[in-house]
Amino acid sequence: MESIWQDGAALPHYAPLSGDISTDVLIIGGGMAGILCAHQLKKLGVDTVLVEANRLAQGITKNTTAKITAQHGLCYHKLMRAIGTDRTRMYLQANLQALEQFRTLASGIACDFSTQDHHVYSLNNRNALEQELTALQALHYPAEFVESLPLPLPTVGAVKFPEQAQFHPLKFLAVLSDGLPIYEETAVRELGKNWAKCDHGTTHFQKAIVTTHFPFLNKHGSYFLKLYQQRSYVVALENVPEIPGMYLGAEENGLSFRMQGNTLLLGGGGHRTGKQGGNWAVLEDFARTHYPEARITHRWATQDCMSLDGVPYIGRYSRRTPNLFVATGFNKWGMTSSMAAAQLLSDLVLDIENPYTEVFSPSRSMLRKQLAVNGLEATVNLLTPTRKRCPHLGCALKWNPQEHSWDCPCHGSRFEENGTLIDNPATGDWKPPK
Repeated sequence: MESIWQDGAALPHYAPLSGDISTDVLIIGGGMAGILCAHQLKKLGVDTVLVEANRLAQGITKNTTAKITAQHGLCYHKLMRAIGTDRTRMYLQANLQALEQFRTLASGIACDFSTQDHHVYSLNNRNALEQELTALQALHYPAEFVESLPLPLPTVGAVKFPEQAQFHPLKFLAVLSDGLPIYEETAVRELGKNWAKCDHGTTHFQKAIVTTHFPFLNKHGSYFLKLYQQRSYVVALENVPEIPGMYLGAEENGLSFRMQGNTLLLGGGGHRTGKQGGNWAVLEDFARTHYPEARITHRWATQDCMSLDGVPYIGRYSRRTPNLFVATGFNKWGMTSSMAAAQLLSDLVLDIENPYTEVFSPSRSMLRKQLAVNGLEATVNLLTPTRKRCPHLGCALKWNPQEHSWDCPCHGSRFEENGTLIDNPATGDWKPPK
């Protein structure tokens, strides 16, 4: 079950760490966010090392839909209520800047980069679209309302963000990562104040950045309360009519559309990790109904960390860790969030003032409705009587019959049937009881 991106790119291979080394900045995690951070710091002349537990970009990054857009669903009218107009404007500006930074970087890389309009459509709620447009007008962003869409389903219109982008993420990273100071197959087993112990060596550092998707340190930051994970699904379809632009449904589990060459990437079927959902069946049924001549060439799933308020956590890991930083909780929008993180974290490790620090601060208020939902989910699964328990914090594991894995509803760790770790925050395998 490989994504379409894995067919078209070969990333460079790096040796594991062997022996002790020293660096000014250690980056832990080699996905899009980690590699962008390493690239930015190298450009600034900072002595940096990146360590990856497996291979580069083989976690969530390889399973993205690779939309580069500041339109994160119908988020802006909700953010204005949750965090205020000024911080919402800053959130928008940070993501628009990230889009332009991708445009600049990709201009010198053969990575299928193309400028595309992005649309969030609704099947039946025109009022939600109008609310979003009103919010964007207050933010002075030139979004547009579109009445008619080239989609095979009825809608009441869409909000359009003009001149967003899409690309091939692994072709992009294959070039961007080449020559960076990277160690693959180098898992951090223990992290101290200024050192990280791996299997075959220790890295001493002045500052560290954690870009491991879900932060793995539980004693700081309360990320086990602030985050939960969602799975979503994609099928790649050949022999379908071309759909210009990129699209996302506003409703829960709305479908996503974008072309990659002559192939349509159809996404949806999502659910909280450890729960039941539509999975690929929803997408395959849709394809059979609306694209009866189509052929599925690839299908894959991804997993996203969701924050309490819809804004990523980018900054100091916690108030008590001045030299430890984090980027997580990208809420399904990992491309612009990764680039925004690279810019913000590069400034923070260099003690440069950045205007977006407070917007993305991991230490902002946790008093959100989602906190109670996360707490209830953890309580229920901690009290569930079963021997099949996640080694992260002990929650009951649930069998995922579609993907044949054991999944944790609390924090999203996933394991093969034999107990081999698939997705963090667990850092080791689970041993099924005999």
